[in-house]
Formats: sequence, structure tokens, C-alpha cells
Amino acid sequence: MENETSAEKVPQSENEKRIRKITQLYYSRPDIQEVIYNFSKYREISPRYFEGFGKRPDSFQFRGDVLSLAKKGATSFHCSEELWSDPLKIKTGMDKKEADSLRIGWDLLIDIDCKWFDYSKLAAKSIIETFRRHGVKNVGIKFSGSKGFHILLPWKAFPKSVNGVELKDMFPEVPRTLVAYLRRYSEKVMTEFLPENYREEFKNTDVKRGVKCLNCGEIADSYDEVELFCKFCKTGEIKKIYNNEEKEFRCPECRRIMERINSKKVYHCSRCDITSKFNPKRDLEINKNDSKFQETEELDIFGIMGLDLVLTSPRHLFRMPYSLHEKTALASVVISPDEIGSFDLKKADPMKVKIRNFMPDSREGEAKEFVMQALDWAKTEGLDKEVEKKASGKYENYKTVKLENLKDSQFPPSILKILEGVHDGRKRALFVLINFFRSIGVPKEDFEKKIFEWNDKNEVPLRKAYINAQLSWSYNHKIVPPPNFDKDYYRGIGIEPTGEEINMKNPVNFVIKKNSLENKK
Repeated sequence: MENETSAEKVPQSENEKRIRKITQLYYSRPDIQEVIYNFSKYREISPRYFEGFGKRPDSFQFRGDVLSLAKKGATSFHCSEELWSDPLKIKTGMDKKEADSLRIGWDLLIDIDCKWFDYSKLAAKSIIETFRRHGVKNVGIKFSGSKGFHILLPWKAFPKSVNGVELKDMFPEVPRTLVAYLRRYSEKVMTEFLPENYREEFKNTDVKRGVKCLNCGEIADSYDEVELFCKFCKTGEIKKIYNNEEKEFRCPECRRIMERINSKKVYHCSRCDITSKFNPKRDLEINKNDSKFQETEELDIFGIMGLDLVLTSPRHLFRMPYSLHEKTALASVVISPDEIGSFDLKKADPMKVKIRNFMPDSREGEAKEFVMQALDWAKTEGLDKEVEKKASGKYENYKTVKLENLKDSQFPPSILKILEGVHDGRKRALFVLINFFRSIGVPKEDFEKKIFEWNDKNEVPLRKAYINAQLSWSYNHKIVPPPNFDKDYYRGIGIEPTGEEINMKNPVNFVIKKNSLENKK
């Protein structure tokens, strides 16, 4: 209800006016309510109120809840690909053991988010064909509501255990492996569907080109790795700048513009997670003898396909079938695989849609061969074991703080709240935690363990390579305390410091006081 009220206070955009004209009329259709309600069973759901989402976790109790929420301002409905015994028992920050005990399965959801609609259709055809070549004939497909498609392989199609381990507990590891395998295979299939002049069509676009990884053939990302420093707060961080963009970065603490003190050109293979760094002042071009990367005229087919891998993250939501889309006011309609080529946006007109079931009539264990081939491929490629790149640099404790019998219960409430996992402001939260743990002298092994455990609780985790880069920067620079509680830094993460915290001024002061009081007792 809060979302609806705040939306009324802000002038509505044309998109919002357009969708709100039809929302209640559309969701009042019994068949629309029925299809959304039926698909929501065993799933966590969340309504969206045009700009923001509603509370989480949530679920539908009755079919009429769809219209009730629409009357309160909901414009679309989203749900999880994970299936839960009781979605309302989900809680933010729960560990893997708790999640596994609640999870009863998961669907594999492929999100095609391509900028070019005709190529979205080619990508969807490539995914469907890849499944067929692996003996999977029954898949669901729907229009996303904008420019892409969602393809569903349901839990029923999967084997329920692999090598004696329940598959339901292997989330998100197995789905990510399946998507990675599907990606490699479908890229090859995609080349069979591409028109002859596709290179010309993408000549002036931002599709990656120019440098490929010799290890796997992936077209590499290119960016400048810039080291930034604030001379007022004596702290810094590392940022990635793409396409040579001239951008100013402000210190998260004092908001002054940070100084660039170093810059390196980097080519990064996201699949192998390897980089090639060189100094642009010394090396004007890629080393021709470099065993990792090489110049090429090829285009990134994966980039053209627009496959979004984020959906294979814990508790990530996707738009439910026949839910409206805020930007287009079109419906996320279900289609058959044979209709992909002829599908156009007129068929997603919410006033004309006809209901179909997004959940395909899969055979039990239909995708077993697909799963086994993907897992075998991952072993062959060495992807079943993550290569950990440790942070480098000298680790030092903060010499002026002497804490005995330190416990997590002595941490400030704001820090404990961050440690439960965050949705927004992950990089800001990492900055706070690094400086907090170092300032109170947490041993290096415990410190890094806490950081990576926190990252696993985030709705969308940060890349380990990014965390290690920030740790390395911190280890090689002077320790500074975390931001004071009266700074907007915490509110930017969604944390509201308590009155006691404000009085203590800084998280380090809070811990010192709590630790001292408990030791005296």
C-alpha cells in the first residue's frame, strides 16, 4: 500500500499512465487470475507497483488475490524459479542448510534479453533446438513483455538425484552449469540461423568484438581498471571503466571527486575468469605472443543472443506468465515453439490474449541425458571446480584497538543487518565490512570467511574476483575506520542506524564500548 501512495505523489510518466489505464480491467479477467494463481503454487511471489516491488516473501492464498493487489496499485507479478514447501517461511539471510530444507525443487528458466527482436527470436529457436538435440521435446516458452523470451524446463523433467545427491539441494550450482553448457552449445546452433549479412548489421553496435580468449574461444570484455584514491579520507577503490568513458567517481564517504592514480587496460574472459593486463603507456597493442588472448574479426554470438544468466541466483524472480510489462503495457503471453518465427508484438495485446499453459507436459526425467552431458562437459572443461584467486597483499590488524573475547553479538545492529545479506548497495556494503573487520583486528582467515559467507547471502552475489580485488587494495593501503553512522552511506544500502549507534558515532566505537562492558562483567 505504501508503494501505491508514493506513486500517487509523484507525477506519473506516460508509461505509467498507459499501464494503469488497463491494469484493473485486465487483471479482473477470471482466466488471467486463474493462470497466474495456478503458476504461483509452491513459488515465492512479489507484486510490482510500477517502480518498486512489494514485500518479500509473499504468496497467493486465493485466486482473487491477483485482482485485490491490482486494485492496490500492483502492475505486474513476479515469482521464483525455486519451488518451496512453504514460501512464507523463507527469510533473508538464511544459510544453505535452511534453504535446502525448504526447497522442494527448481525449474530451469532461460531469459533471452536481446536488444534486437528478430535476433531474440533466432536465439529462442536456437535454445529450443539445443534441447531437442538432447532429447528434450517439451519446454515452455513465453514472450517476456518487452523484446525477449522466457524458456522453461520444469522440475518434473529432471532426475531427482545425481551420484547419490538430491538435485533439489544442488541449487544454484547445477542450474548454472546447465545454463553454461546450454550457452556453449546453443551459440553453435545460432550460427546456423544467422543471416549472411549479420556482421554488417552489428557493425556499429556495442556487441563485443576484436579480442578472443584462446583457451575457450570466448570474445573477451575490454575495460580500463582504474585505481581511485580520496586524499581527504585516505581511502580508495578499484573501478572498471568501459568504452573509455570519461567519468568522475565520488568518494562514498566525503562525496569529493576521487583522484585516478593508476590505470590498466584489461581483457577479461568471463567463462575462464582469466585476464590479460598491460600498461597502455608501454604496450600499445596486445602482445602477439600472448597465450591467453588474440585479435580476431569475430563477433560475440552470445552477446547477440542476449542470454541473461542472473536468473540462476537464489531467490531471483522473473515475470509470471500473462503478467503485464511496465515499459510496454504488453502481456507476457505464452506461445508454442512453432510460433516463434511468426510472433509479433500485436499478439501480446492484453485486450486480445488467449490463455495457454506455460508449464509444459514434460515426461518424468525427460532431461536426464541433458543433465548428464552438461555435468560431464563441466568436468572436461574444469568448470566443476571453481578456481579461487586469493587476495594478495600484507594483512595488518588495527594496532590501537585491543579487544578481548570479541563476539559477533558485540557488533552494531547495522553491521549485523548488512551481514544478513543485501539487495541494493552490495559494493557499498563490502566497503563498510572490509574497513570494519580490519579496524577491529579480526584475524585474516576469519575476516575473509565472514566476507564470503556474507556474499553468499546476497540476493545477487558479487563476483569473487571483484571481492578479492577490493581485499587486495585494502591490504596494500593504510587501514581506515568504516563510515560514521550519521552518513548517508548506510541509508544507501537500506540500513537505518539506531539512536544508540548515532550516539556512538562509528561502528568501531560501538564494538569497543560493548566489548569493554562485557569484559568488565
